[in-house]
Amino acid sequence: MKRQVKLFDPVIDDNELRALERILKGKSWADGSGSKQVRKFEEEFQKETNSDSSIAVNSGTAALYLALSMENIQNKEVILPSMSFVSTAHAIIANNAKPIFADIDLDTLCIDPEEIEESLSKSTEIILPVHFGGLPSDLKRIEKICRRNHLTLIEDAAHAAGASYDGEKIGSHGKFVCFSFHPVKNLAMPTGGLISINDKNYKNISEKLRAKRWCGITDRTKTKYDVKEFGWNYYMNEFSAAIGLVQLKKLKNLNKIRQKNAKRYFDELVCDRKLGFDKTCVYHFYWILVKNRDKLRKILLDKGIETGTHYRPIHKFTMYDKKISLPNTEYAGKSIVTLPTHPNLTQNDLDQIIKTINRFERN
Repeated sequence: MKRQVKLFDPVIDDNELRALERILKGKSWADGSGSKQVRKFEEEFQKETNSDSSIAVNSGTAALYLALSMENIQNKEVILPSMSFVSTAHAIIANNAKPIFADIDLDTLCIDPEEIEESLSKSTEIILPVHFGGLPSDLKRIEKICRRNHLTLIEDAAHAAGASYDGEKIGSHGKFVCFSFHPVKNLAMPTGGLISINDKNYKNISEKLRAKRWCGITDRTKTKYDVKEFGWNYYMNEFSAAIGLVQLKKLKNLNKIRQKNAKRYFDELVCDRKLGFDKTCVYHFYWILVKNRDKLRKILLDKGIETGTHYRPIHKFTMYDKKISLPNTEYAGKSIVTLPTHPNLTQNDLDQIIKTINRFERN
């Protein structure tokens, strides 16, 4: 029987099963105020990123929404790349702000700092880079733009758990850094998200976010609680946190395997454009840009190899179509193929993927 190679495939063992069993039998599966495993996960992730504080939520989308809600951005502008999952832009709209799409660098598919400069206006409040595929954006240049224009840096790190930039872990740079945890992500969980906070006022910010993630509830005692402002049901459950704690212990080693797999792609693939090799990248996936994308994907699928097209540019959706032109983003959106890098790949899998793509490209 033909081996099926998945685009994403979490690495699990008996440790995850035992963690789930403990939670199941304990019967304390969720608590909006922050249950035991959730608090522990926040603490361990904070150590991992060396951030000031960490607030766990139920998705990366919730993390983005809540982080943006902490800034006064109503009727203001947020600059972001269109090359991202639509949640990045949805979170801006949901906070009554305006997404301003800037073009990307074709070498990284991350937002181009020069395009950020071109997109600035008097209404700009936030710059929101996406660490695409696990490769950090050019944070040094972006931070300079923020400082020079008195803007806030909020990062979408949905692909970048464990990545680093300039010797520091992603999660320790922007005021808010938003992570996503999901079965397809490097840190695999049933569902989950987290906001890393880096600010001298992090204690007050953390307190507000804890309230916002649980319907605005504060001052909780055994007999009463208060609600001072609007909030949502965005807290993380114990099952996700328990799996996340196990996965967090594996993250460094699993990311190293992803890097080894990506190094083979970088060294051996022959194609129009491909993602470079960078030890700071954690390779959520590896991307190539090719002509006749659909034909190549079908050939790979016929061999049992699953691929993706991450992503269709956000500004091309009906909801966001402003008739703007982003040439690099549009070129990438039409030609990108995302390849598996997960640690369950065998060397034979990689051989087959590389051989198939190179034969296609040469022909």
